[in-house]
Amino acid sequence: MSPEMLVEAAENPAVAPSHPVATAIPMSSGELRHPVMPKLGRKAQGGKLSKITMFFMILFHIGAVAALFMFSWKALACFAVMWFLAYNIGIGMCYHRLLTHRGYRVPRWLEYVMTVCATLALEGGPIFWVGLHRVHHQLSDQEGDPHTPNDGGWWAHVGWIISGESLHAETEALGRYVPDLRRDRFYVWLSKYHWIPMVVAGLICLAVAGLPGLMWGIFLRTTLGLHATWLVNSATHMWGSRRFNTRDESRNSWWVALLTGGEGWHNNHHAHPVSARHGLKWYELDVNYYGIWLMKKLHLAHEVKVAQFDPHNPRPAGVA
Repeated sequence: MSPEMLVEAAENPAVAPSHPVATAIPMSSGELRHPVMPKLGRKAQGGKLSKITMFFMILFHIGAVAALFMFSWKALACFAVMWFLAYNIGIGMCYHRLLTHRGYRVPRWLEYVMTVCATLALEGGPIFWVGLHRVHHQLSDQEGDPHTPNDGGWWAHVGWIISGESLHAETEALGRYVPDLRRDRFYVWLSKYHWIPMVVAGLICLAVAGLPGLMWGIFLRTTLGLHATWLVNSATHMWGSRRFNTRDESRNSWWVALLTGGEGWHNNHHAHPVSARHGLKWYELDVNYYGIWLMKKLHLAHEVKVAQFDPHNPRPAGVA
């Protein structure tokens, strides 16, 4: 699919061509005419390890184990509040459904607040996260997909994030997938200093609940949250059911959905990427969508997009 077709599909989903991820990459009509594909995927990493990423992953995993030996109820409260802010509001509702796919709209001030919450997940700034995810949708389970299980289950889960220099050095190339974010000075600044909110949150947890608060609210919560997010990349492309015949191996996984607030309904999502709702049946629990629904009722969210399909003949968006 040409960049021009992607642009048209993003701006007007009603004319999306027969491509299940056509509407997943919002782009501006004046940009991204000749994108350079980032060198992503296992082959591009050349077997190298990112030393700085490995250092922080080891540090946080050690901290997570240590946290288990210093429980307190205040520390558990820090864990719960930080989890909700980072993974439900931040990753699920903001980075994924709002910034990446523009499945709904909120006032700019609220969008900024939600984006700051997303940085608490230790998954990078908005330009990195959104750009990488849009690449994933365009090349899902093909060569160049940054985290496809076709390169191995371990690779899809964690190998991709601790490997290679090219993944972290291709900021300009990834930026071609986020022209909407690159035009915003706040997102450019936050992408550079995305670690600042985490430091501030750590100090707050320390002040509220002492060392146990820091260990539970930051180290244990972040480590478990990272693995929950990574399960969407690995498990939901390996195990589960397929309601829609998409061009990738995306699956619906109820247990990953429970861990991530609804992100586990991954086949639904890949079939209808712009939909703010991922759990498309009443029994498919989707906490992140319930948050969006609540914001709509409070007149904070609008233009909320929900997938429309024939339950007797379910097809991906854009497929006639």
